[in-house]
Amino acid sequence: MKVVHSRMESRVVARGRVLAVGLALGGLVTTLGASGASGAQTSHASKAVVISTLKTAKFGTILVSGRTVYTLKPDATACAATCIKFWEEVLLPKGVTKATAGAGVSAAKLGTVKRAGGLQVTYAGKALYWFVLDKAPGQVKGNVTDTWGKWSVVVTATSATATTTTTAGGGGGIGF
Repeated sequence: MKVVHSRMESRVVARGRVLAVGLALGGLVTTLGASGASGAQTSHASKAVVISTLKTAKFGTILVSGRTVYTLKPDATACAATCIKFWEEVLLPKGVTKATAGAGVSAAKLGTVKRAGGLQVTYAGKALYWFVLDKAPGQVKGNVTDTWGKWSVVVTATSATATTTTTAGGGGGIGF
């Protein structure tokens, strides 16, 4: 009877190990999937960062790079670690030294500034950021004033119907 009991314990232990390995692999796949999805929205997932324009009814023609990009008119609090969780720097991939000017963008206005994470893309001398709540090009949820200052979508041309004032939670943008 003791032999039968040992075999049952061995099977239970073996099943437990298989289950543990399965859970660990599932967690790894989930983690890789989540970072892959996140990476698809950031500059590090590709070989280049392309800054282009997009026409919107509310703002006119704005800058995008996968998602809408913003500039910051800083307040007294510097945009550091906590800020970057909400306002992702538009960074070039390692080894890339400049952004590519897409449709409607002046290559002469594109530049970079050195940051801890690498080279951050600038437009007309202003650093560019993505807002974490924007999920698509043209979506503008980050035209706000917060702890770090006043964030504005980059408007390259206004239309007759575009809004020109900035309000908390939406409104106009900064023209270039």
